[in-house]
Amino acid sequence: MAMQTTAIQEDKGNGIFHKAMNSEKPVWIPGPVIIGAGPSGLAVAACLKERGVPFLILEKERCIGSLWTLKTYNRLQLHLPKETCKLPHMPFPPEVPSYPTKQQFISYLEAYAKHFAIEPMFRQEVQSAIYDARMGFWRVQSNKSEFLCQWFIVATGENAEPVLPNIEGISDFKGSLIHTSRYKDGADFKGQKVLVVGCGNSGMEISLDLCNNDAQVSLAVRDKLHILPREVLGRSTFSLSMWLLNWFPVKLVDWFLLICSQLILGDTHKMGIRRPKIGPLEQKKSTGKTPVLDVGAFSKIKSGKIKVVCGVQRFTASGAEFVDGHVENFDSVILATGYRSNVTSWLKEDNFFNEKDGYPRNPFPDNWKGKNGLYSVGFTRRGLLGSSIDAQRVAEDIARQWNSETKHLRVES
Repeated sequence: MAMQTTAIQEDKGNGIFHKAMNSEKPVWIPGPVIIGAGPSGLAVAACLKERGVPFLILEKERCIGSLWTLKTYNRLQLHLPKETCKLPHMPFPPEVPSYPTKQQFISYLEAYAKHFAIEPMFRQEVQSAIYDARMGFWRVQSNKSEFLCQWFIVATGENAEPVLPNIEGISDFKGSLIHTSRYKDGADFKGQKVLVVGCGNSGMEISLDLCNNDAQVSLAVRDKLHILPREVLGRSTFSLSMWLLNWFPVKLVDWFLLICSQLILGDTHKMGIRRPKIGPLEQKKSTGKTPVLDVGAFSKIKSGKIKVVCGVQRFTASGAEFVDGHVENFDSVILATGYRSNVTSWLKEDNFFNEKDGYPRNPFPDNWKGKNGLYSVGFTRRGLLGSSIDAQRVAEDIARQWNSETKHLRVES
């Protein structure tokens, strides 16, 4: 017996689907369903729109760009120049500076969605998605409705949920303990003794923000890492690196970057931050780990205003014991321990995404297409530029199928 469904009709004016979701029947979507209304989801939606393919975006939060809007700190700026962070088919306004602020980037996303008439369905949290081989469609179950579609695009990104470290005694600490996803402003910690655990871009920038607001900051650094100046010779370090890679091998470009870093920043090892044996670009390529682009924190480290300490061995009720044995008290602890993908917790398939890390098994540039109409956008470990590349490839592939099928239907009619 055929399954009864409710079809969402396409609004020819803007390509967006509109219907009240009060039906208990599965809802048939003629075009792809996109999960996530962050930069990756918006980018692929715009690319589909440009090719005349209708779509539906499901977003679990109440707004677009929810990570940026709800879970980032106030002083955040893009660490890369706006030219490398723009989404397809729409540049940043000329008045926006080279490194947009958090609010400027959010405004850009909102303008982008308005320009392409992208209207996600908010507060739709996907609980499961599975390909029904008997029907030949994807079954997408949210907290409110079930959707059926031929094409399914995962655009929830690499930073879907916070990583909380399993450090001994962490539940015993009696002071304030938060992840960076809940940190907003250093003014909230004025006069406090604060431990920041984690030394990526967020950990370094939050340490700087705390220091500028008269907190006593200790930065716990467990692993080796690369710190580079954000700009070299007046140019973005990232842009300069990409240009040099057109002419020179990775190891030679890494050597150049490290020489520049030594001249501009000084010896990081003397400040308690050891560099890996392989260069920053080679490390990024092999492990996905991004070098820290310094925006002023390292000068505070050199002046002693930010104290570098070794990794945390365990927490106590009033502070932390470090791996070198010394114990210190703190008023607050901020976990700058990053984010991770959560795709494998709800996507019921075991071929395309790796169950361990939630990334596509095939690395970039072969990461965007799976089987049975499954796609990913924004899992490249290459930031917003990688999302834009994915979005255009996915939209082009789906548009080719969409145009072939609609052409076939027109011929038959």
